[in-house]
Amino acid sequence: MRSLRNGRPARRPRSSGQGSGGRDSGASAPAGSCWLFGTHAVAAALANPERQCERLWVTEAEHPAVQEAVQAGAVLHVEAEIVPRSRLDDMLGPDAVHQGVALLARQLVSPALEDALERPGPVLVLDQVTDPRNVGAILRSAAAFGAACLVVQDRNAPEETAVLAKAASGALESVPIVREVNLSRALEILQKAGCWTVGLDAGGSVLNGRTFEGRRVALVLGAEGRGLRRLTRERCDEIAGLYMPGEMESLNVSVAAAVGLYELTRLGMPSA
Repeated sequence: MRSLRNGRPARRPRSSGQGSGGRDSGASAPAGSCWLFGTHAVAAALANPERQCERLWVTEAEHPAVQEAVQAGAVLHVEAEIVPRSRLDDMLGPDAVHQGVALLARQLVSPALEDALERPGPVLVLDQVTDPRNVGAILRSAAAFGAACLVVQDRNAPEETAVLAKAASGALESVPIVREVNLSRALEILQKAGCWTVGLDAGGSVLNGRTFEGRRVALVLGAEGRGLRRLTRERCDEIAGLYMPGEMESLNVSVAAAVGLYELTRLGMPSA
């Protein structure tokens, strides 16, 4: 993707002095970089030409996926360093399921929204969803259902971390995250680009993919508990909810995103 379009440069990733990593406190990494772990996340990062990889640590385990990561690193001239499993445990935390592989990589550059919209498919917009596991799971669903991109408000969304990448299971490398300062402005850009913005929230009609045939939809989701903020809700073209005939009144935001994307894309399913 181009780094500049319509005078709006792509943003560099946010960086902190401590870096970002597997634990909430962040494993030690240079500013602008983060440690990724797990076979899917690491293999996808090594296969992404946009990703700058710096160090590859693996244990002596003979897991086939670890060996594939080592081979991919060799192609990119990132030499694998054999380390004890305890070193990965200490760096990433005891709860990190690293599967014997970790990669130090530069954080991805956030593209301009206009560039991301050149990709086909629906768009997902998150209104202050801050849990990295939820965002990672949403990215995974976005990749599964062919979404063009994920749009977030820069100051109220998680940074790129190992936890997010692990939950995304490789989708962080294939679905661009567009970070916007002003979410209302982002919705305006989407509308001018021909997207019909649908806020997924209670109080509207039931989301029905058939009503959007021939339209490109941007599905807007709010944080758990609070839902969509008032200004975001008012900015959407319409509000719709999910059909839920059971006893539960709400879903986890990542599950709601998956169900919403399925509803929007199911009409394209091949006939039996």
